[in-house]
Amino acid sequence: MPAGVHAQIRLSVAASLTGANDLGSPKLRLDDITEALELTPGADALDKADLLFADARTLAASASEDLDLAGLLTDAFGATITAAEIVLIYVKAAAGNTNNVTVAPAAANGFNGPFLAAGDGVAVKPGEYSVFVSRTGWPVTAGTGDLLTIANSGAGTGVDYDIVVIGRTVAA
Repeated sequence: MPAGVHAQIRLSVAASLTGANDLGSPKLRLDDITEALELTPGADALDKADLLFADARTLAASASEDLDLAGLLTDAFGATITAAEIVLIYVKAAAGNTNNVTVAPAAANGFNGPFLAAGDGVAVKPGEYSVFVSRTGWPVTAGTGDLLTIANSGAGTGVDYDIVVIGRTVAA
């Protein structure tokens, strides 16, 4: 098996809506929306990845941290991650948190990735998660566009969160 990242990223939605009107109980059924991205080892093309960072982390009350996507994070084998592109960011806030976990580009040298502008971000509520996926990848620019800020949205209590980042060392 070649070295690198093997990943299957899937989204599946099945839903129905029932209601009432003069003629009975109508039902709208959304059978299944399915999206899938399968990544294979490599860094030379779309649908490939060779970097994986996964960690369970804790932030003190009102604290934040900048995750450097090009030079400071290490993978499970101790190798430094230097991404050229990011294809997946997954953040899950622990159910026991009181505060939200926020995910945004850093104020300086921010990685904009899936966000439209430097000031954008997302709040991940306790017990919830956010996933951002791009098969074409979001560019990482070492030193000027590589910092992802994860923050505790409030005072009083710390927060726990899980994070997974998958990327490539070469722009596809």
